Amino acid sequence: MKSFFFILLLLVLASSTCKTNHNTSKQQEESKHHITCTDGSCFGKYSGQEVINGSDIAHQFSNKMSKAVGDKLKELYQTEKFSKVDFENIQMSTKGMGTGKVTYELVIPFTRVSTKCAAYTSFDHAGGWNHYPAITKRKERLNKVLLSGDSLDISQLKTTPEGLQEFWIQWRNKDLQVDCIKN
Repeated sequence: MKSFFFILLLLVLASSTCKTNHNTSKQQEESKHHITCTDGSCFGKYSGQEVINGSDIAHQFSNKMSKAVGDKLKELYQTEKFSKVDFENIQMSTKGMGTGKVTYELVIPFTRVSTKCAAYTSFDHAGGWNHYPAITKRKERLNKVLLSGDSLDISQLKTTPEGLQEFWIQWRNKDLQVDCIKN
């Protein structure tokens, strides 16, 4: 009977140790990126492994930034600080790309617009970590979430000297800006 309890105790301890190690590893990954948004921009930085288990972890920072920018644009809209992304002044840096460890920095600035229907409240990207982005597929997917009669606003291709290529994309959110439908 003592053996049974001893084995049970070992299993419980091993289980909690595995959970702790998994959570610690996840927290360490999460702590390698930082994003801050203000009424004028979102800026952030990822430092760490470029690829982990075959997944382009560093490039996934573009997804995290896109979500943060979309959330901030919605917040600005709801507080009547109508805005959109200033594509011309987006700054991207990927120091160390191709070496296994990278520091990926992004600045996504906003510009004010005069009316709520001139504002954009959704944001995404189509990118490639050393390859041309699949922009056609991304446009096909995003065209399904547009207001009737709207189109996507897509930046010129932005690149870093190390090989990151990004199209940045913004549009009016069909749920939030439903009263902006073109007739």
